[in-house]
Amino acid sequence: MPSPKPKTVQTMKPETAAKKLGVLLSATPAEFQAGPVSRDELNALQAKPPAWLADLRRNGPHPKQVVAAKLGVSISGLARSGITQPLTTAEIDEIKAENPAWLEHERSVQAEARKEALRLKEQRAQEG
Repeated sequence: MPSPKPKTVQTMKPETAAKKLGVLLSATPAEFQAGPVSRDELNALQAKPPAWLADLRRNGPHPKQVVAAKLGVSISGLARSGITQPLTTAEIDEIKAENPAWLEHERSVQAEARKEALRLKEQRAQEG
């Protein structure tokens, strides 16, 4: 009877792990950026974030997908508005407080896109 294969440890690049954690890789500690991150290490970071991770999530700088979500717009909407760099929470709050015309417009575009996606999903559910 063949013996079972030893379980291989799943690892990912630091870029992938940072994306899954919702943080900017360049803002993470050097030891995080240095080598692969195992699935167990990622799970541990998510379950019990160390101080550096909690601080990054709270204050930033945030990657574009987090900036877009915090502003309630799409990543494309960010690009159309000229925002291409990471932003801190304070900078995001400042934009929200100013509520520029582009933000209102992109939020309405995002709301319409969500409505349309929901309509299509409901239509598929009725057909299926």
